[in-house]
Amino acid sequence: MDDNDSLGQVTNDPFAAVKVPEYKVLILGRFFFIMGLRMMGTLVGWWIYELTNDPFAIGLIGLSEVIPALAMALYSGHVVDISEKRKLLLKTVSLYVLCGGILLFLATPFIHNRFDRHHISIAIYCVIFCTGIIRSFTGPNFSAMIASIVPRNLLQNATTWSQGSWLAASVSGHATGGFLIALVGNMGTLVAVCALMLTALITLTGLKPKPVVQVGEGRTWESVREGLRFVYKSKELLGAFSLDMFAVLFGGAVAMVPVYARDILQIGSLGFGWLNGASDLGSIVMVILLTVSPIKKSQGRKLIFAVAGFGVCIIMFGLSKWFLLSFFALMVAGMLDGVSVVVRGTIMQLKTPNHLRGRVGSVSSMFVNSSNELGQFESGVMAKLLGVVPSVVFGGCVTIGVAIVTWWKAPALKKFEY
Repeated sequence: MDDNDSLGQVTNDPFAAVKVPEYKVLILGRFFFIMGLRMMGTLVGWWIYELTNDPFAIGLIGLSEVIPALAMALYSGHVVDISEKRKLLLKTVSLYVLCGGILLFLATPFIHNRFDRHHISIAIYCVIFCTGIIRSFTGPNFSAMIASIVPRNLLQNATTWSQGSWLAASVSGHATGGFLIALVGNMGTLVAVCALMLTALITLTGLKPKPVVQVGEGRTWESVREGLRFVYKSKELLGAFSLDMFAVLFGGAVAMVPVYARDILQIGSLGFGWLNGASDLGSIVMVILLTVSPIKKSQGRKLIFAVAGFGVCIIMFGLSKWFLLSFFALMVAGMLDGVSVVVRGTIMQLKTPNHLRGRVGSVSSMFVNSSNELGQFESGVMAKLLGVVPSVVFGGCVTIGVAIVTWWKAPALKKFEY
């Protein structure tokens, strides 16, 4: 099918994609899954800081997850492309339920009465390591399934809804996680996490089996290289992935939110819940706006501006000693990140052939998703070296620098429109 013809048929109906029944099942199941995942991440960051009182220990959470996620990313993309995606998705979500159950066991008095904080922390890191392996399969699989459910002319709309549901789940998970920690403690929060994961699993059973687009007769490494070559040759994709990776890597101030909440702003676990959800709240507001009124032109140029603005907001957050200003800075940063998420996701869906979606999704995971965990580790290291506030300000400055370099060095991205 000719790309220009397909794009010419793009619908103006903002609800077009969600009128596809199976697509509704996918985004609903993904909503419960991501909400549980974000609650788990929020809880683990707070829990580890409680156990260690060390900002660097928060950074080690990111390192524990990113090592297996990066190591498995390219291979997992190959597996997604040669597998029946529904079956693979149900397996990986089931494994997440198991990991949530193990964390729940670690939070029980039985464990805390028999082991010291150091050993409990190590056990938590081990569970997060396992979730990193599982995540390397779930992210690309969710992304690849969108194109197998909705027609091409609805992909832009479907991508916006997908990102919107992801962000809505993320802000709900982050904020609810913080509130539940304050209300029912770590153990009660993990009960809710497991319940959400189980709900996601049950919901996703409503998906239909997906035929394998490519059987994969060649060698695994050659299959992996094909995905890498495609991204490298698609300058718009490469530019968008690289820009977001460095922005998130150095602008990952959210990793230090537990420290700001407890020690700098002194707002406790309830305030932590609000602050932790501020960025995602901004993102979901922006995605709703972009669903109703999509960006019509100069999407690549606006993506670069959004990343530069994100860096400014991170600097503001880093210097703030006032809760409302900190919340506002993170919320605006989230709104600008929402622009980045929608534009990058749409570029990927429109530029990627069906038989490469799993592998390109894995490359995206390496560039974008794993940069969250690397950014968390970087934040922990820089906080150890410079102090918490200087490390956050430094990250915001680097993010602005990345946007400036991209403006001059990535003309294909700057000129890109869809």
